[in-house]
Amino acid sequence: MIPTRLLFACSLFAAFSACVPEDSDPAPDPVETGEPQLVNAFPSLSFDRPLEMVHAGDGSDRLFVLEQRGVISVFPNEPATGQRSVFLNLENQVDDAGNEEGLLGLAFHPNYASNGYFYVNYTASNPDRTVVSRFSVAAADPNRADPGTERVLLEIEQPFSNHNGGHLAFGPDGFLYVSVGDGGSGGDPQNHGQNPQTLLGTILRLDVDREEGNLAYAIPADNPFVGNQEGFREEIFAYGLRNVWKFSFDSETGALWAADVGQNRFEEISLIESGGNYGWNTMEGNACFSPSSNCAQEGLELPLWTYDHSQGDVSVTGGYVYRGTALPELAGRYVFGDFVSGRIWALDFSETSEPIVSELVQASFPVASFGLDQEGELLISGFDGRIYRIEYSGE
Repeated sequence: MIPTRLLFACSLFAAFSACVPEDSDPAPDPVETGEPQLVNAFPSLSFDRPLEMVHAGDGSDRLFVLEQRGVISVFPNEPATGQRSVFLNLENQVDDAGNEEGLLGLAFHPNYASNGYFYVNYTASNPDRTVVSRFSVAAADPNRADPGTERVLLEIEQPFSNHNGGHLAFGPDGFLYVSVGDGGSGGDPQNHGQNPQTLLGTILRLDVDREEGNLAYAIPADNPFVGNQEGFREEIFAYGLRNVWKFSFDSETGALWAADVGQNRFEEISLIESGGNYGWNTMEGNACFSPSSNCAQEGLELPLWTYDHSQGDVSVTGGYVYRGTALPELAGRYVFGDFVSGRIWALDFSETSEPIVSELVQASFPVASFGLDQEGELLISGFDGRIYRIEYSGE
């Protein structure tokens, strides 16, 4: 999630409070300017470190908000709603002691309406590890999960507490994709990024509808390293990634977008292709990292967009290509932000050789995550505990 260096940038370890001014209030209602504004989407609700907002794809128009401590809440997607239900509480098994640990990912099966399956990604201790599990909704209550149905699919040992990635999403192909950080510390000291014999520093692609061998899942037959003779992990879809903090699929084109948090110089946005090597830790963004000059770049996939830290932007938060209807100004643009600066941008990639990025708005809080409701409308979660929408006013 948030890189280690942010511990120094805004004293994140405690409760990220140092990133939020003590007197800050939820974003005000928009004024008549015609400019994009952040609007509190659910004024009567607040959360503790909300890291994910998703819908179940079942037509119920409910929203599920994941809190880092290990709680998933559910409520109707209505601005006036004042109540939420605890869908699942995993606090007793989630280890959120580290700044980048906790309950980090949530995805609903494409056939959730009929099978009731959903998937979570969290960190656990003794030993320190990433856990990807499946749960089922309770038979008698659609607003509660059955905690006794956990089926652990995958566990990955974590050598350090940071860089756990943690995002989950089903692709248009029906497979589950999982982002896994490089294992942590700084600079990838164990060289996981360029070692596809490990699951660290990757995006994985799993078939959760089948099991094979001693696995609780199957390897899709067209995964890029299926049948390799080098010992590469066949779960890997792409590698050479430092710490992808949110990825998403374009609902129109199926393209996979990923935001990879940088070390100390560059943040990057990449279009992820099967089998791609995205350079870490040989490169950070478009620059050499190890070695610091004259690094071997052959075979590496360069990012579509990078930005440096000179303006106080130091930790990218991945978003979505907007395909909703409420914000025609953003149609077809990739919307993303920066956790520390609070700036939110739209990337126009109609000419991918020269993408254009424009700033939409600057939040007064750390931008932790973007989400979509069932209509494809954007949501933004902040570490002020609120969920926001973007609105254009005065038009």
